[in-house]
Amino acid sequence: MKAVVFREHGGPEQLVYVDVPNPVIGPGEVLIRVKACALNHLDIWIRQGNPSYPIPLPHISGSDIAGVVEEVGGQVEGVTVGDRVVVSPGVSCWRCEFCLAGRDNLCQSYSLIGAKLHGGYAEYVRVPFRNVLPMPENLSFEQAAAFPLVSVTASHMLFALAGVQHGETVLIMGAGSGVGSMAVQLAKLAGARVLTTVGSDDKIPKAVILGADAVINHAKEKVADRVKLLTEGRGVDVVIEHIGPEVWDTCLRSLTRGGRLITCGATTGAAVQLDLRYVYSRQLTVKGSYMGTRAELVKAVELMGQKRLIAVIERTYPLSDARAAQERMLSRKFFGKIVLVC
Repeated sequence: MKAVVFREHGGPEQLVYVDVPNPVIGPGEVLIRVKACALNHLDIWIRQGNPSYPIPLPHISGSDIAGVVEEVGGQVEGVTVGDRVVVSPGVSCWRCEFCLAGRDNLCQSYSLIGAKLHGGYAEYVRVPFRNVLPMPENLSFEQAAAFPLVSVTASHMLFALAGVQHGETVLIMGAGSGVGSMAVQLAKLAGARVLTTVGSDDKIPKAVILGADAVINHAKEKVADRVKLLTEGRGVDVVIEHIGPEVWDTCLRSLTRGGRLITCGATTGAAVQLDLRYVYSRQLTVKGSYMGTRAELVKAVELMGQKRLIAVIERTYPLSDARAAQERMLSRKFFGKIVLVC
């Protein structure tokens, strides 16, 4: 089969389009003919390399996959050859205390397809059968690939961790990102007032269409100052952020007393400074978030099928142009998801 691999860590130039052997499935696995695979910043971090996150090389990236079941193992239940499916990116043991309690993203063996396991930058991928979900009939393969990781992440941040309630005000950093575009929609569906940020004026109407009540161009305005104006000096109840040091102080200063900051990423670096006096005197809550549960993804699939949630696709590329797709993601000149098609 054809696949995009990297044999050593580095820049986008390490990605090569080559022939590799077809995956061989085990008894509890399915083989999927990949039709579409969406990009995530995780793909870039994995390709760049991290000493604390070693992976075998060569490696095939890609966590968000939609396709058709090509083959099933002997112990597979509820999945049939020919099924149109979407893949749940998180792989758990389904035996530990966390998995049995429905908190599978806390599993000690938790991993992601496309991270330590080969992913969807390929014509075929093998995955555990429990990671296969029926694809809503109203979606294209591109749309089905564009929502799993970001929707489950956004949902877990907003509801499981932040506990967003109807009538609260939420600030979502980066509406043009995958997580941001989903978080705007989910927060609005929950009855929250949604403020969000973008980096250019042309992205403002796109964020409004998704449901944002106010959009702040962070290239022209100081976000925290604008938030205070929009909230009459109060600040927001919740901040959803996935950017890191570049926006950290802004996020904290945008919170009202007793506010909650939920973070799931570090695209601008890993280290931030934190004045504990500010945190405890204002009674702020800071929580880290990593992915979400399978149940949360099942709910997102349901919302997609009902057209209450949409996948925002900025551009598609053929699999052979994965390098150009990652370079596009690095440019930040996009709104929504970038998808590879096979």
